[in-house]
Amino acid sequence: MRLVRFRFGDRIATGAVQPGSDTIRVLAGTFFENPVPTGEEVPLDDVRLLAPVLPSKVVGVGRNYLAHAAELGNQVPEEPLVFLKPSTSVSGPGDPIPLPPISARVDYEGELAVVVGRVARDLRAEEAHRWILGYACANDVTLRDLQERDGQWTRAKGFDGSCPLGPWIETELDPNDVVVQTRVNGETRQHASTSDMAFGVATLMEFVTSFMTLLPGDVVLTGTPEGVGPLSPGDRVEVEVEGIGVLANPVVAR
Repeated sequence: MRLVRFRFGDRIATGAVQPGSDTIRVLAGTFFENPVPTGEEVPLDDVRLLAPVLPSKVVGVGRNYLAHAAELGNQVPEEPLVFLKPSTSVSGPGDPIPLPPISARVDYEGELAVVVGRVARDLRAEEAHRWILGYACANDVTLRDLQERDGQWTRAKGFDGSCPLGPWIETELDPNDVVVQTRVNGETRQHASTSDMAFGVATLMEFVTSFMTLLPGDVVLTGTPEGVGPLSPGDRVEVEVEGIGVLANPVVAR
């Protein structure tokens, strides 16, 4: 099932799309509170999709693919290397990715995103799937020059619009071996399987919740494959995750 958050006319709502359907069943509340169908249905083509959740925080994972770590001259860490992106970094399908004037090198990073379904703390890896609502595509846009200059990643990873997310939440997905691709202006720049990750989804969920409580709607990014590169105004970036779909965003100067 695909869970969507959307604008329809002058209202914002949530809904569910069954496999093979092009119709949204509208929900009375959110995915977490009163997710009961109202009986109303709207065509998927008639709505504007929004970021599927508005998380309290986004937890990113760095250097989780060996080849990506190597292309930046780093080693894969012995345990997950995590950082935070604020809620204000999140944007939706079709929203512009802004290139801040403080940076001369802004990179795309296509990733699989995990969306948390209920309050999660001290999880065990073998049970982590029970706390996951589903999965989405994400782009961990990064100010690469500031990442290297600052030594910590708050500015580089946390600027407004640095986390496009969507186009929906796919609830039926095995995240252990799916292809993640990133295209810029139609040209494939990243292509790898999540089976190449140093730390899989279950391990990441156990690690993060050992020191931080994850709330419903929070997002865990699982790292990016090799092939990261710069963006320019006028570019169009597509992140595709097998079994989910395509997240597409234009790039603009800010």
